This record gives sequence, structure tokens and C-alpha cells, in this order.
Amino acid sequence: MFIAERFDSRTLASMEVALERACQHLPKGTDDHKTRRYIARRIIKCADRGDRTLDGLTEAGQAAVLEKTLHSGGRLKFNRRTADAQGIRPRAAVLRVFPICS
Repeated sequence: MFIAERFDSRTLASMEVALERACQHLPKGTDDHKTRRYIARRIIKCADRGDRTLDGLTEAGQAAVLEKTLHSGGRLKFNRRTADAQGIRPRAAVLRVFPICS
């Protein structure tokens, strides 16, 4: 089943915005197709679980960036300056990705 068939147009628009917001935190040169696809899948999973708000989808995307950063052996660096400017709380995102830590 295609994504466009699973979600309404408002949710699809929110998912697209969430993906772009999350990818802003990737360092230059790491915003490749494979990384974007990974982040997009995490956003889709969030929407599948029922959280289709822009904030929820954005947080899922940002958590995916953090998760990818943690699992990449430090090759990706979380852009703290951009996160601070947008009011992102990295710790909250990490706890959402790894709920066992909370």
C-alpha cells in the first residue's frame, strides 16, 4: 500500500515538513538518500502509531537523527546550534527513541 493511500493530505504535508526539519540537523554531506529514507521511515512509524501531529512527527524525525548519530560511530554530529534555535530538546528525543532509559 502506498503512503498516499494510508494518510490524508494534511498528515502527508506534516510528514514532509517533519522530514525537512529533521534533515536540517544533519551536517553537510550526510543528507543522502539512505539517511533521509531512514528518517522518513521513523516518521511514518510515528504516524502509523497514531501520532499525526506536526510536533509529534517532527520529534520522531529529530529522534531518528539522534538515533542515526548514536549508531554511526560519531560520523554524524547533532547540530546543537540549530536545535537550540528551534527549541529542540535532544534529551527528550533520545528518551523517546530509547524508552528503556527513562
